[in-house]
Amino acid sequence: MKKSLLVLLFIAFSIYSFAQETKTYAEKLGWPKGAKVLILHVDDAGMSHDSNDGVEQATGKGVATSTSVMMPCPWVPEIVKYIKEHPDLDAGLHLTLTSEWENYRWGPLAGKAAVPGLVDKEGSFYPAVAAVYFSASGDEVDREIRAQLDRALAMGFKPTHLDSHMGTLFAKKAFMEKYIQLGIEKQIPVMFPGGDDLFYKAEAKAALIADMKKKGTYKEGMAIPDPAELTGAKDIGAMIWKNGLPVLDDLHNSSYDWQMPDIEHKTDAEIQKWYTDHYIESIGRLSPGLTMVIMHCTNPSLTFKYICNESKKRKGDMMAMLDPRLKEFLAKNGYILTTWREVMERRKKAEND
Repeated sequence: MKKSLLVLLFIAFSIYSFAQETKTYAEKLGWPKGAKVLILHVDDAGMSHDSNDGVEQATGKGVATSTSVMMPCPWVPEIVKYIKEHPDLDAGLHLTLTSEWENYRWGPLAGKAAVPGLVDKEGSFYPAVAAVYFSASGDEVDREIRAQLDRALAMGFKPTHLDSHMGTLFAKKAFMEKYIQLGIEKQIPVMFPGGDDLFYKAEAKAALIADMKKKGTYKEGMAIPDPAELTGAKDIGAMIWKNGLPVLDDLHNSSYDWQMPDIEHKTDAEIQKWYTDHYIESIGRLSPGLTMVIMHCTNPSLTFKYICNESKKRKGDMMAMLDPRLKEFLAKNGYILTTWREVMERRKKAEND
């Protein structure tokens, strides 16, 4: 009898332990089991006036809940002024180590002499992540991201979180360590998908299969590895959580790769419908947990085409956030919209509890 009781107690404890271990980060933050919690996030604030206008439209009139600012860019004063005038706006730092447009460039706030491995022959950041990977050191990255945070604070702008432009801070272990270290030191949340990442993995594998099919190297049923950037993600997520910061369960970073056929000849109404349809379909595939949905909302003027060739793509993101159909879909299906500010408040409460 005693032995049977011990077995039952062991089984009960094992079930309880497993249940605790399989909690999503959303549950750990106090949301109910099975909740699908979204941060609808707009990148690239401060890049241009049109980018700032897109942020204001998507967050002020639409369903987007968060944004982040590229501190080395020319239009930062305008968006910081707007953030100060709208203190409820959830705004973080889009830590920037690349300058990707041919005729519209920016460089390091730390200065060329302090971070020579981050600049090209023009004195601007390199256009591509690969160049930063091979040229910059972890210490140079640390100096620059701290300079960007310092500028924000000097302007009276306290960011709600940190994330990474073009994912550069995730490209190399030494970079990511500096990024996470800064967040922990300053107790500012860092964007990090440390959960099961089911959507991110599925999208990455689908993209890899599509590319292999184009090259004729894919065979039906062949094993496709998880994306390399997620190696050790769960352990890193657990470490970030233990150091007092929230962690994402998943990341939706797909819209930048969407290719609407013949988009340059489509009307705004057609573009809005196409993008809204894609957001509804893809968000509908998300699993329970806390997911950040990244987009690039822009309200392009006639001059934006001289910065980049993505005017209509970025406008599609903005118009989807303004579409009543998306708002209705989110409400009807019980999605919970949140911000990095609320997520950090919940993380502090979880620590106290």
